Amino acid sequence: MQTHSEENYLKSIFKLSKLGNSKVSVKAIADSLGNNPASVIDMLKKLTDKKLISYEKKSGAQLTNNGLSTALLIVRKHRLWEVFLKEKLDYSWAEVHEIAEQLEHIKHNELADRLDKFLGFPEYDPHGDPIPDAKGKLPNASKMTLSEIGAGKECRVVAVKDTSVDFLKYLQQLNIGIGTTVKVLEKISFDDSVAIMVNQNEKSSVSKKFAESLLVV
Repeated sequence: MQTHSEENYLKSIFKLSKLGNSKVSVKAIADSLGNNPASVIDMLKKLTDKKLISYEKKSGAQLTNNGLSTALLIVRKHRLWEVFLKEKLDYSWAEVHEIAEQLEHIKHNELADRLDKFLGFPEYDPHGDPIPDAKGKLPNASKMTLSEIGAGKECRVVAVKDTSVDFLKYLQQLNIGIGTTVKVLEKISFDDSVAIMVNQNEKSSVSKKFAESLLVV
């Protein structure tokens, strides 16, 4: 049985390691969780003792098979709770992450599966992040950032790279959400900003940072 803190570390390593396939540095983990490197090293040693990760000082930490399975379950619960909070309790997508951070730690063997069935087996959370299924498999999705879309091309929003409250609120102001159609009208070479049309009727100009934070297909 893992503590809440241990689960947060496993989830962080999973997200930083490109789905558990590469090693993650102590600095990256510390930056992700807002902890100091010494505390991170202490936790990595505990997780190593529990055979949830392998850790080497020079190369960093990597999830073991057991650690990966545990991390996928935590991510699965978190993202299912986000769907539940938005679709069933009408929370905004800017609110659901913080609440799901608490709910993901509930220990009950069948909870995730029952929640998944109740929600109709969703493949993506409100931010467009893929939800692992009961076997830990993630749906395949080929995404690119809005900044990679050429002028005159139309695309559909499927996810966000930046899940900060400020960015999500800005998206709401622009009436952009998962599934929104966006057309790139012009790419401004002076500052790499992008002129866009939202849902075929609302024109806006967005920054390079904005365009790099929005994932589309």
